Amino acid sequence: MQGVPGLVALVAVSLATLAIGSYGLRLSRTTSDFYVASRSVRPGLNASAIGGEYLSAASFLGVAALVLTSGAQMLWYPVGWTAGYLVLLVLVAAPLRRSGAYTLPDFAEARLDSRRVRALCSVLVVAIGWLYLLPQFQGAGLTLAAAVGAPAWVGAVVVGLVVVVGVGGGGMRSVTLVQAFQYWLKLTALLLPAVVLLVVWRGDGAPGVGAVGDGWSMPLGAGERGLYTTYSLVLATFLGTMGLPHVVVRFYTNPDGRAARRTTLVVLGLLGAFYLLPPVYAVLGRAYGAAPDDTLVLELPRLVVDGPLGDVLTGLVTAGAFAAFLSTSSGLALAVTGVLAQDVLTGRSAGGLSGVAAFRVGASVAVAVPLAAAVLAPDLSVARAVGLAFAVAASTFCPLLLLGIWWRGLTGHGAVAGLVVGGLGSAAGVVWAVADGTEGGWTDTLLAQPAAWSVPLAFATMLGVSRVTRHRVPVHTRRFMVRLHTPEVVPLDRG
Repeated sequence: MQGVPGLVALVAVSLATLAIGSYGLRLSRTTSDFYVASRSVRPGLNASAIGGEYLSAASFLGVAALVLTSGAQMLWYPVGWTAGYLVLLVLVAAPLRRSGAYTLPDFAEARLDSRRVRALCSVLVVAIGWLYLLPQFQGAGLTLAAAVGAPAWVGAVVVGLVVVVGVGGGGMRSVTLVQAFQYWLKLTALLLPAVVLLVVWRGDGAPGVGAVGDGWSMPLGAGERGLYTTYSLVLATFLGTMGLPHVVVRFYTNPDGRAARRTTLVVLGLLGAFYLLPPVYAVLGRAYGAAPDDTLVLELPRLVVDGPLGDVLTGLVTAGAFAAFLSTSSGLALAVTGVLAQDVLTGRSAGGLSGVAAFRVGASVAVAVPLAAAVLAPDLSVARAVGLAFAVAASTFCPLLLLGIWWRGLTGHGAVAGLVVGGLGSAAGVVWAVADGTEGGWTDTLLAQPAAWSVPLAFATMLGVSRVTRHRVPVHTRRFMVRLHTPEVVPLDRG
């Protein structure tokens, strides 16, 4: 009987996802529908969809487990993940929407008139997307195994199939509706059990967290390396948000720059509300002696509440966890699909049927590669590497976007040099994590959290090389910059 609530939850979430996606399929007809939902998504709906895809398994399951095991310093993860949208709101959201691009490589080529920069951006989008997709599939397998005792590969395959159907069937229109639904499902799946658990905790006499150990309630790591790790983590999460391809592509779907800013403002509220809940589970987990691993959120309801109510609450959080895998995987697959369809399958997506066909083939490829890796190498140590995806994004796309939007002196040569230096520097951390590196001396610490040095290095490289090659600034730069920074209500001379 213990597996029944979990099985019901997984089936219900999958069917609801397919049903909502099929409704979106009826609305998707053109290539623009598939890539950017014809740029017609309103701020409230778009903000819910961003919340749905952004709050991955790392947020739903991982934050509570991290705080339980490592203490208050792990709260910098949700703080940075949320605060990153402040940078998007102030510096990036509206100009990026006004660029008229479909993808990050589109923006890079339009701004710098360089096919080389576009190709490099395409490689980075696919690499970051696959790096992020792999643990989503692995987590889905672990969740299904914990919920119903199925082999780990089953959960990965189920999520992969649902994502392919949703993304390939209706593109951005379908995914937007699905992700908006899944944000509210995830919030409900954490909020309602948390309220019940707190009531039971009060009824039990409000037991304390016991011997929390030295430093559990301290917000900063101990020693010089601890402080470096904290500040580097904050920098990676704060600046990496704007460079995540599945986040950036969402701003292309707004009707205009003003709507993009309003979307970002609403996202801040939605994420802030969600991230109040994982620390509650962490504290209750310490109070009731929960196991210090990623199953905390899934196991805590039965640990605190006996009988059918505990089973129902377990089913609810299981549904939320599965929604987290589906929504984030859909957003990542969509971002990777757009790049594969435009830059690999057709060079540049043609209009009409051929564009839609390329998009659907790209969706299958975008999911198949990380799904195969998750099934064939289920024990690959990439859980920590996915956190470094933020460092990679912060070291590559963050400098490109900020300098491309706000500095007319950026050149294609400077962009390529900065992307290579920042990408290789932060990728060293990914290789270290996949190789199951352990923190020891300063070298290990610098690789474990590379953003504090890789981000400034990328910015300095882009600035320096662009200065040296200032004669290669594209001739259309001034006009393009005016387009980025002029509100839509102001008419532009397009002659």
